[in-house]
Amino acid sequence: MFCVEEQPCHLSYEVHCASSWRTRSASVVGWLGRTPVKIVLEVMPGGRWTVNGSEQGEEVTGLIDIDLGFTPSTNLIQLRRLSLDIDHEIEAPVAYLRFPELTLGRLEHRYRRIALDKYDYQAPAFGYAAILQVSDLGFVTQYPGLWALEALQ
Repeated sequence: MFCVEEQPCHLSYEVHCASSWRTRSASVVGWLGRTPVKIVLEVMPGGRWTVNGSEQGEEVTGLIDIDLGFTPSTNLIQLRRLSLDIDHEIEAPVAYLRFPELTLGRLEHRYRRIALDKYDYQAPAFGYAAILQVSDLGFVTQYPGLWALEALQ
């Protein structure tokens, strides 16, 4: 549980991908304060995105990856799909579910793999740049200034 504007929140999510790590759909359920949340995101033929059945604009058409703005776990999907070699970099825009607004838009991502377990990551729209630490499987374990994996007891 975490807070937005001093209100309790709880969100659960699922992301479904093809074997190529291309996002097919995602769902988010829970609550923000006293407001229930139920969102279904789907990628339709032609790369068109829908939110709860409503087609979204051209801004997100053709984007392959989803980024749920309240968790670093969706970076895993993109990192696995891109499968960058060390010293390679790529611009990889995503369909971004803004938090706490829960609206869909485009967000530019830039990744450069600098080690087996590190990526130089940038999200220019937020002025954010940092070195992301990842596990052997690609899960983000350190997202400087925003998130860190707690040690398992």
